[in-house]
Amino acid sequence: MSSLNEPFDTITRQRSAAEFGIWIFLASEVLFFGGLFTGYSVYRFSYPTGFAAAGAETDLLIGTANTALLLTSSATMAVAVWSGRAGFRRQVLWGLSLTALLGAGFMVLKAIEYYNDFTESLIPGSPDFPVPDAGAQVFFSFYWVMTALHAVHLTIGVGAVMTTAIRVWLDRFDWRSTGLLHVLGLYWHLIDVIWIVLFPLLYLLGR
Repeated sequence: MSSLNEPFDTITRQRSAAEFGIWIFLASEVLFFGGLFTGYSVYRFSYPTGFAAAGAETDLLIGTANTALLLTSSATMAVAVWSGRAGFRRQVLWGLSLTALLGAGFMVLKAIEYYNDFTESLIPGSPDFPVPDAGAQVFFSFYWVMTALHAVHLTIGVGAVMTTAIRVWLDRFDWRSTGLLHVLGLYWHLIDVIWIVLFPLLYLLGR
């Protein structure tokens, strides 16, 4: 079954265009999150005490568990990509299914963490905000923005992985030659790398 789409005349050209496009997208994401990380660093050095006190309020247990989930999902995605290159359909399905499951598990834990943050008034501007140090609310402003953006990217990733798994299961496209698995793998690894940076910035500070 061929998955060649217009305007491409060969699968090779289509795959090269898809891979080039995802690298451009990844570069734009690095610039986007790089701006947030730069802003975080500036305020971190402006309010070291407040950032440390606020960082100690984040849920280290959930943050660590989510880090383990994403690192494991990175491995299962790698299995899916390499199995696709080798032509092992069953391993591709298992790899994609486990990746989506681990990503969904991350989101469940993150939802629990967000609920706990709300109940503890760890929201910038809240009259009951529990950390009085200057800069603490700035820290949680970055916390909410960066983790929410990461969650949006992860939600898109889980949806894309699940859709791809279903298409592989139904044999709806030529997953061996289109390069889609490689492109999807690159996007998923971006999600992992972003979290690897966020984890020490948000969860280990002040410990």
